Amino acid sequence: MPDIPSHARVVIIGGGVIGCSVAYHLTKLGWKDVVLLERKQLTSGTTWHAAGLIAQLRATANMTKLAKYSQELYGNLEQETGVATGFKRCGSITVALTEERREEIYRQAGMARAFGVDVEEISAAEVKAKYEHLNIDGVTGAVYLDKDGQGDPANIALALAKGARQRGARVIERVKVTKGLKSNRKLTGVNYETADGHTGTITCDHVVNCAGMWGHQVGEMLGVNVPLHSCEHFYIVTEAIPGLTQLPVLRVPDECAYYKEDAGKMLLGAFEPNAKPWRLDIPEDFEFDQLPEDFDHFEPILEAAVERMPMLAEAGIHTFFNGPESFTPDDAYHLGLAPEMDNVWIAAGFNSIGIQSAGGAGMALAQWMEDGQKPFDLGDVDISRMQPFQGNKTYLFERSKETLGLLYADHFPYLQKKTARGVRRTPFHHHLLEQGAVMGELAGWERANWFARDGQTPEYDYSWKRQNFFDNVAEELTAIRTNVGMYDMSSFGKIRVEGRDATAFMNHIGGGQYDVPVGKIVYTQFLNDRAGIEADVTVTRLSETAYLVVTPAAARLADETWMRRHQGDFNVVITDVTAGEGVLAVMGPNARNLLQAVSPADFSNAVNPFGTAQEIELGMGLARVHRVTYVGELGWEIYVSADMAAHAFETLHAAGQDMDLKLCGMHMMDCARIEKGFRHFGHDITAEDHVLEAGLGFAVKTDKPDFIGRDAVLRKKDSGLETRLVQFRLTDPEPLLYHNEPVIRDGEIVGYLSSGSYGHHLGAAIGLGYVPCKNETAADLLASTFEIDVSGTRVAAQASLKPMYDPKSERVKV
Repeated sequence: MPDIPSHARVVIIGGGVIGCSVAYHLTKLGWKDVVLLERKQLTSGTTWHAAGLIAQLRATANMTKLAKYSQELYGNLEQETGVATGFKRCGSITVALTEERREEIYRQAGMARAFGVDVEEISAAEVKAKYEHLNIDGVTGAVYLDKDGQGDPANIALALAKGARQRGARVIERVKVTKGLKSNRKLTGVNYETADGHTGTITCDHVVNCAGMWGHQVGEMLGVNVPLHSCEHFYIVTEAIPGLTQLPVLRVPDECAYYKEDAGKMLLGAFEPNAKPWRLDIPEDFEFDQLPEDFDHFEPILEAAVERMPMLAEAGIHTFFNGPESFTPDDAYHLGLAPEMDNVWIAAGFNSIGIQSAGGAGMALAQWMEDGQKPFDLGDVDISRMQPFQGNKTYLFERSKETLGLLYADHFPYLQKKTARGVRRTPFHHHLLEQGAVMGELAGWERANWFARDGQTPEYDYSWKRQNFFDNVAEELTAIRTNVGMYDMSSFGKIRVEGRDATAFMNHIGGGQYDVPVGKIVYTQFLNDRAGIEADVTVTRLSETAYLVVTPAAARLADETWMRRHQGDFNVVITDVTAGEGVLAVMGPNARNLLQAVSPADFSNAVNPFGTAQEIELGMGLARVHRVTYVGELGWEIYVSADMAAHAFETLHAAGQDMDLKLCGMHMMDCARIEKGFRHFGHDITAEDHVLEAGLGFAVKTDKPDFIGRDAVLRKKDSGLETRLVQFRLTDPEPLLYHNEPVIRDGEIVGYLSSGSYGHHLGAAIGLGYVPCKNETAADLLASTFEIDVSGTRVAAQASLKPMYDPKSERVKV
């Protein structure tokens, strides 16, 4: 029987590459009493059969940073531990077979370059020079990363495990965790069973679920939701090919294929668009196992590969491999502190990129556990982005059919998932569909993103250029700017905070002043100890003892969890009431006229000034109107109980016909808000962005004591800003901005856009991005020449620290 301690500071469940990385990085930070328990043998789940591709080019900024860290870590790991990792910097090539794919990979290359990743765009001829075996017919472009590589997945994990052991970690095989011992919102320990039947308990301060494709089951055992599902993943390995030498890793995403030379053989793997889900309840005896072959499923990939790599036609197949991998609903892995518990951490669901992600993910999670807060923005992968319903087994099975293939799909802007749709619908769903709404999905919510005209097909036609809804959104924005528009905001989170300590609690957790009259609305942020932005919300005082906190749809669970974790001894009840009310936004210069047509209430500045709410009659029902805006126009958000929501829509829509009311979607809202310079949480403002550098100092009231982040705000006021969030407008009206495009100041890359969209009213693409400004005045910064790198082309940009649209906010207060 292994020698198992009775107590640990942390118990890590799962001995794949992720669990080993977490143990390695915790011990590197000086943690003692680190115990890793593996139910079978290290790497025996999915790590052992991974392809071992190590790439730095990821879809978002921080994921690129973490992948770059992994590559650098593995380059030194063998020297540190003495375990051969097989890591080779053989380089990688990603080729495009369409103009759209070329734009995608060139945009990714530009973003990666902003973080110091060595990447170059190369032609088809240059691809052929580096990869002579490739048929370059149809190749429209490619990117080459010389420091990318490949490694031996199992040995990388074993090297990380050895590094952890060398610093005192206990890595114990053949021990299965059978139960989490729960006390309120914490685990006090875990029960275990050894291979020879002995049972016991380890008390602990933290538990980390690194159980891979068992992560969902282990999560249920620990009382947390970890949405992931296993899929079958196929690759073949050829017989030895005479004369085959080391080659760069090759990806041909338009043919769903990747290639890796391995000891004189060629490995061909696939991420096909219609995947085969395996199962959620993994068999108990699964260890170094593989799944039955399915050549019919793989054959279309192989046929295309033989055309692309003619030497495969002559090579025999040595191995046909089918092994399971875990996939999450949005194709991003799960990392961080589980919302349901205060000491259960997650690092699982790595979507077939576990080897290249493990180093960075382990480093980030370990630092998070050490500091008690995220080391930098991890919103892309933070487990709190997952909604409770996404743990539903039927949902996971259906969505997993799509997510494997999304790895190599065209990652077009605004790309919508096709599977597992229609789970959450607002009270206005069918009314909007009848009017031509084209739905997108966020956090499970079906939301009208844009409206098709009569005779126009109500669906997306994706592109990196102007998409088929471009003119529709322009018309919607024109209505908002010049007349009146209406859109559905029901998906936004609504959290009620009620109790005798409600005011004191809000003043502790938020940067604003909440001791305001009933009916007053406060735009505000919840800050962390570094004055980074954990939440961006509006807070309405409903009564002497109750507030309504309105959050972005995707952030609702995270924001509610943040409040619960900081509730302390405050006597308040925190309740998610999102589904209880539908919300319609009525915005534009004629918004007041429309509301006066359906209600006897007084909507004048004297009675209902900007930033206040009032109860009203609407049609034959009741509603509450909040005079706020995210589009920079006169307008109201109308909150109506779900039972009266359909009546409210019908009443407003009928009254609006005489004034040419236009129904609008979420894409319009994004265009309008970026023209106004309004920040988008998760892009422009995150946990690592200081509230003052984000330009939101006006929302922070430092004259009140003891709110979270106050000291960091005061320190920044004393030391001065190091960066500023700047608004950019391209001088050429043709290029489009999305986000992550590099910002070039006086010829040098200084940052990247945190968000981008088209400013239809301003007549060009608009972006927001942080620019370093230490020891500089605003005038110094604006005196510079700015350009934005759009797919490898530098485009001149006008910069501004004030909103380019209605800088004095006169339009919202008329």
